[in-house]
Amino acid sequence: MNKKIITLLGSATLALPAMSSAATPDAVQTALEKDMVALSITEGLTTWVGPRQAGTEAEARARTWAKAELTKLGFANVRIETYDMPTWVRGEEVAQIAAPVPVKLAITALGNSGATPPGGMESEVIYFASLADLEAAPAAAVEGKIAFVSHAMKATQDGSSYGYFGQVRRIGPGIAAKKGAAAIIIRSIGTDYHRNPHTGNTNFPEGTAPIPAAAISIPDAENLERLIASGKPMRMKLLLTPKNIGMQQSGNVIAEVSGKNRLLPPIVIACHLDSWDLGTGAIDDAAGCGIITAAAKIIMDSGKPARTIRILWAGAEEVGIWGGRDYAAKHGGTMHALAMESDFGADRVWQAKFHLPESAKPLREKLVRELAKIGVGASVDKAGGGADVGAIIAAQNLAVIDLDQDGTRYFDLHHTPDDTFDKIDPVQMRQNVAAWVTVLREIADYTSDLTMSAKP
Repeated sequence: MNKKIITLLGSATLALPAMSSAATPDAVQTALEKDMVALSITEGLTTWVGPRQAGTEAEARARTWAKAELTKLGFANVRIETYDMPTWVRGEEVAQIAAPVPVKLAITALGNSGATPPGGMESEVIYFASLADLEAAPAAAVEGKIAFVSHAMKATQDGSSYGYFGQVRRIGPGIAAKKGAAAIIIRSIGTDYHRNPHTGNTNFPEGTAPIPAAAISIPDAENLERLIASGKPMRMKLLLTPKNIGMQQSGNVIAEVSGKNRLLPPIVIACHLDSWDLGTGAIDDAAGCGIITAAAKIIMDSGKPARTIRILWAGAEEVGIWGGRDYAAKHGGTMHALAMESDFGADRVWQAKFHLPESAKPLREKLVRELAKIGVGASVDKAGGGADVGAIIAAQNLAVIDLDQDGTRYFDLHHTPDDTFDKIDPVQMRQNVAAWVTVLREIADYTSDLTMSAKP
């Protein structure tokens, strides 16, 4: 553990919110002041496994590590559930402006990108300030060129900008391919100003051949825009050699805190085990696995709850939510009570959202009061869950609670080489664990029905 982390741990109590011990249950206080499990899991995954791209040998090592760790922590029914999925891996990545001036670019391929010819390619660049501009362009204007698409994403506490601006990455390459573009380059879907490009998955419509698709760092993107504004023609050299390696094995790791009453539907709490390959996947999502597991262990060590808490470390989230969908397919026949997920880093929880039956209004009110003691407010917006629990929520119309983390700096790091363990703040991580303990101890001992009235 580095000196920065040790110093933060040593001074952690100075940053804790003021509260009386009488008003704060021991389990929550333990999480705030003493929990080391969340940090240990995050450190272990990022140090001893590292990048964990879905379908690769590294993700397989992560499953083995996870099973051993969850077993060592004392959880019940620890197992790996595998499935097969198509797997893409990156290769060489080189880009350079050829004209009007030679400039190297910091670039990374997007997941599912096509490849350039082995020797690379050179073509004219056509600029689009937004995805809407690309959509509106006639195919004749795009055909045979390298489309460069920008956007105006800014940091937000709730991460809401990602949903809209992320479409540049998710569907932009498919649109460019259908219009006959030779390749597409996008401004990274991020908010930092490091020369670190942000990767992430893209998809091409059925029947549309993948084209080379990559993201460049935000400083490089803005430099391109300044050159384009000069009105001089721009040409770019590009070499990308990713490939699809066919069907490979991925899998979920599952563990449980056994409940007293096996007739009560379980709670499922999720994170995702895989990561992109540029960094070591600390905020996305080793931290989430650490947070939910630490909270579940504190509940387990406090005495057996009424309901079973099922921990789902899902595989292959980044490349298509394969783990979440596989979990729903294999466990959809068993009714669940409620779903939660942690997949937005480790900065402090600032608000909670709820989607509970009307009959559980007293439960919601109690949770709001208890969460307020650790500085977490309540939103009037409805909880929706996360990617890895989305399929089981949809299949069973489950009750959901979201614990929203502060995402102001999340997209500075997301899908970049900078997503590493040193970015975790131990004090904020323990506040996450405390918020999860606050919710789980009430839900796990709540024996009334949590069934939503009807499917939406």
